[in-house]
Amino acid sequence: MIADGTFQVDGFAPVAVEAEQVVTALGVGVATMVKEYAGAVQGRSTTLFTSAFDPAAGVGTYVALESFEGALGEAGGTFNFVHAASTSGTDRVDLLFTIVPSSGTGGLEGITGAGSMRIDDDGTHRVRFDYDLPGRTS
Repeated sequence: MIADGTFQVDGFAPVAVEAEQVVTALGVGVATMVKEYAGAVQGRSTTLFTSAFDPAAGVGTYVALESFEGALGEAGGTFNFVHAASTSGTDRVDLLFTIVPSSGTGGLEGITGAGSMRIDDDGTHRVRFDYDLPGRTS
């Protein structure tokens, strides 16, 4: 099954890291985010976002773990998914997007699959889930 949607970030809050850090050429940061989704992906998520990034050059990598609450199509519930990507300033490479196994609840119990994210030229943020639910077909 496929569910496409758009999202917007409604909150981004840096988190202080108390542990001793190794200093590298790219600073490492941690933040929490809240996102609101619309379309066939309807709901909200809370995100733990980590990155090694140079904002001036636009170069780096991020890893995000999201906890989603809402619906994909007609099925509602919760699940976790993880996504990551790298950029050298104008591209997105080494994309990872997967639904965390055994994380689904409610109508999304047993969900498995993958997905993708992209940002349109006009700044619209898009998400696509390519998923399976036990006992259901498209």
